[in-house]
Amino acid sequence: MKLVTDLFINGTWHPGSGRVAVHDPATAEVIAEVATASEAECDAAIAAAHAALPSWAARPARERAEILRRAFELLTAEADEFAELITRENGKVLADARSEVIYAAEFFRWFSEEAVRVAGDYRAAPGGDKRMVVTHEPVGVSLLITPWNFPAAMATRKIGPALAAGCTVVLKPATETPLTALAMAELLQRAGVPDGVVNVILPVPVGRQVDRMLHDPRVRNLSFTGSTEVGRVLLRSCADTIVRASMELGGNAPFLVLEGADVEAAVAGAMVAKMRNGGSACTAANRFYVHHSLAEEFARRLAEEMGGLRLAPGLEEGAQLGALVSPGERDKVAGLVDSAVAAGARCVVGGAVPDGGGAFYPATVLAEVAPDADLLRTEIFGPVAPIVVFDDEGEAIRLANDTEYGLIAYVFAADEGRGMRAAHRLQAGMVAVNRGVVSDPAAPFGGMKQSGLGREGGFAGIHEFLETKYIATDL
Repeated sequence: MKLVTDLFINGTWHPGSGRVAVHDPATAEVIAEVATASEAECDAAIAAAHAALPSWAARPARERAEILRRAFELLTAEADEFAELITRENGKVLADARSEVIYAAEFFRWFSEEAVRVAGDYRAAPGGDKRMVVTHEPVGVSLLITPWNFPAAMATRKIGPALAAGCTVVLKPATETPLTALAMAELLQRAGVPDGVVNVILPVPVGRQVDRMLHDPRVRNLSFTGSTEVGRVLLRSCADTIVRASMELGGNAPFLVLEGADVEAAVAGAMVAKMRNGGSACTAANRFYVHHSLAEEFARRLAEEMGGLRLAPGLEEGAQLGALVSPGERDKVAGLVDSAVAAGARCVVGGAVPDGGGAFYPATVLAEVAPDADLLRTEIFGPVAPIVVFDDEGEAIRLANDTEYGLIAYVFAADEGRGMRAAHRLQAGMVAVNRGVVSDPAAPFGGMKQSGLGREGGFAGIHEFLETKYIATDL
């Protein structure tokens, strides 16, 4: 692994048109200055991807698969180095960063296997006048936009299927965490990805440059992970040239603890669902709905577990909860908690910005939260668990579904049957029953309502980068 800070365009490193500082959120120190892209560099990246497209699309699927397999092996071998880099620029603890790298590598392995398994169809037309041939072709140059919370996994979850399908890409990582994306480009080059197939740029100003790229006729696909607000803006840009778009947007995940559920198991699941990645995940449990018979015990046990987490810089030995990605993000979380307490919520543990530097916020449990509290309408993206008490399961389902989002939901029930019945009533693209995590490269990841369009991972993931073509023939 080689740490690079320049733009990656057409297989070479470019100094860009400016520089932006990348900070360690645990110490606020500048750890690198990364090149930024003007219109010229953005155009060069698109031109490189466009020029490389015909030969990469024509390359046998087995050869594309072998390159992705080598990328998997390299990333697995260098997991510790990537984990340290992620912790330095993102703030998460090293254990979370290591888990992310292993998860990220699996997307290269999964889509190396899917590259050779894209199915077509051949059959006689019902009327008998022709044969119908259905095949799939790469959609073309794809713009990939990734967030800061999983800088490795969000990149591989998009690059993997794109390359497997035969597409070329321009990756725009988050300004807060570009170093991991640039290191990933260097790794892919070592794995054998040809020049121009993967390009990494950091456009400035972001909004205007991204809009320009989406209006470039050579760009035919957008894969975006980020907030619903930004997703709406990007969809408007896509509309002008009918750029195909897949989007994994905001979440507001409900966590239901139904009557009779095992409280110990529910708390263990809550710790994973809430505290994975320090709560900075679109899949993080955001609203806890607990039956009144279990609420007091659940809040007490959850507070004991969350209050026992060691808050410290992510690289420090024994750290269990690191810094948020920036002081601004920390202040947003603190403001949400302060407003909830002012509105009547009771802080069981945490709830105050600690003394000292760094973008730290403690694990926080809020009890006696009103069902209509503003906090429950917001994706917290931090280590805060608000608990709402309910009496009737139907009421819990209604409250859980009362949101514009529908990415993921969690249900803990006394038996799998009851949990499955609740899962079918929840308006979410993914539901975890009696467990705190669902993510798997082999599973379709995505949401309903305003949580997104399309799916990543699973058998569906590669089709976000493929066009279906139907050919009628007399053969």
